[in-house]
Amino acid sequence: MNVKVSARRTFSSLSNHNYRKYFFGQTTSLIGTWMQMTAQSWLVFTLTHSATDIGFVVALQTLPVLLLGPYGGVVADRVDKRRLMIVLQGMMGVQAAILAVLSLTHVVTYLDVCILAIVLGLNNAFENPSRQSFMMEMVGPKDLRNAVSLNSTMNNVARAVGPAIAGILIASFGEGWCFAINAVSFVAVVFSLMIMDLSILTPSVPTERAKGQLREGFRYVAATPKLLYPLIMMALVGMLAYEFQVTLPIVAGRVFHGNSEVYGVLMASMGVGAVIGGLWTASKGKTGTRAITRAALFFGVFITLAALSPKIGIECFALALVGFTSVAFLSMTNSTLQLETDPQMRGRVMALWAVAFMGTTPIGGPLIGWITSETNARMGLGVGAASCFVAAGIGWLTIRHFRASAAISTSKVVSETIASDPLVVD
Repeated sequence: MNVKVSARRTFSSLSNHNYRKYFFGQTTSLIGTWMQMTAQSWLVFTLTHSATDIGFVVALQTLPVLLLGPYGGVVADRVDKRRLMIVLQGMMGVQAAILAVLSLTHVVTYLDVCILAIVLGLNNAFENPSRQSFMMEMVGPKDLRNAVSLNSTMNNVARAVGPAIAGILIASFGEGWCFAINAVSFVAVVFSLMIMDLSILTPSVPTERAKGQLREGFRYVAATPKLLYPLIMMALVGMLAYEFQVTLPIVAGRVFHGNSEVYGVLMASMGVGAVIGGLWTASKGKTGTRAITRAALFFGVFITLAALSPKIGIECFALALVGFTSVAFLSMTNSTLQLETDPQMRGRVMALWAVAFMGTTPIGGPLIGWITSETNARMGLGVGAASCFVAAGIGWLTIRHFRASAAISTSKVVSETIASDPLVVD
């Protein structure tokens, strides 16, 4: 009975008809996405043999999120999120198809990869805020944390399966088939969005177009400490710790002297750990600054272990732990922000979350790539671990600040009560 109750709690949001369709459609699409990400990094490595160039491509792919992501949040608050997602997911499929044709015809160049990375980044700048804030409209506040955690699990099932398939396909047929499969996979998520039952969605009221809405979003976050500090922590960790696309190809090729299959195994190991972490978070995970701080601390510890691992078996185990804590940190931060945000501001706040997570990569990607090139891949991982420890320190100071503020407020209330009621005595 306890097992059944636990399973029901872990997968509670799948009882929602619309979310269940979306979950399986998005899982199919994400397997293709991770195949493309793995193949793209390996393609750049084979074209240039440079960690810096890998980091540059990742930066180009995420630079539009940094520059346009906040405005993407404004758009998400103004429009029908489901319809916008249908259009943008379809455009992502077209981008993958173009990359597939160039690769399969053996005419792809490094410049082509860079241009298509920018195109994908422009799409992500508007799609990500809509997708993140649409979650509440599908499942409501009761199942939000569970749905966000299952989304992370879904992403990391894809991270485990996608790179493993990509490693085999790259070794056997080349990178182009990974891009082609990804292009086709977008059909699944677009179809799931088109066949949803609109009567059980709870869309937020679109915000009327007005001047200053972008600035309003920034002011709202700055005035809300429960949103501001998790975003700062996410930005720091997102900039330096989540650069595995840059470091792991070099770990596979230069630290362990392997090929694309070894790279796929390393990515899959992290994905397996992340799946377990996502399921754990869906069932038992918490929200709030304390939970985020704990996750950041353990994330840093396990990245340190991965940076120091002497053998590939230990490295795979360490990366599984990295995957576990990475998805816990992401899910807890995402859920905390959504639950603490006013519905009319959710698109803009989640756009800032996307900027903190993905938009900081144009800074972190080249920086970690340069550090890796100048030193080694272990040092690149070590810098990411250090960012997690700093973020955990920020979280700890934030918790102390909240406690001190609560104590002052309580003391003030007691003093005012005593002053206003002469009958109150020791």
